[in-house]
Amino acid sequence: MSIKWFGALCVLIGCGGFGFSMAASYRSEERALDALCSALEYMSCELSFRMLPLPQLCRCTANILNGKLKDAFNQLAVELDHQVAPDAVSCMRAVQASINFPDSVQDVLTQLGNSLGRFDLTGQIRGMESCLKNAQSKRKYLNDHRQNRIRSYQTLGLCAGAALVILFI
Repeated sequence: MSIKWFGALCVLIGCGGFGFSMAASYRSEERALDALCSALEYMSCELSFRMLPLPQLCRCTANILNGKLKDAFNQLAVELDHQVAPDAVSCMRAVQASINFPDSVQDVLTQLGNSLGRFDLTGQIRGMESCLKNAQSKRKYLNDHRQNRIRSYQTLGLCAGAALVILFI
């Protein structure tokens, strides 16, 4: 009898943990978009005032970041330096293939890769501002639905666990 209760507790903890894991993933996506917005603002300012070459700009941007985004911008700088790929778009694709980001961050990074090194200074700054607006709109969407989604993920995980426990017992 005690093994049955132990199994029920494990199922409940597992399902609840999955729900809380989904909520943590949502929060992580919000933080990644915040950091990406900061990076894009920084890159735009650096390009406006110092007109740095792209590899150096990516390294400077990586210095203000941490986590996966820092790794991504450092790797992008290396890709641009070595010029393994013919353009910034291909370099950004290589970086995205090696580092796993949420879809919303992937979209903004793809858009950034499409605008880097393709236009003159004004065009690149305009492209970064467009990326920034895109990232801010995605962040606003996440923020507007934050409470409902996080609560739903956690509740759904616990309720699914409770339902499975009831079915098994």
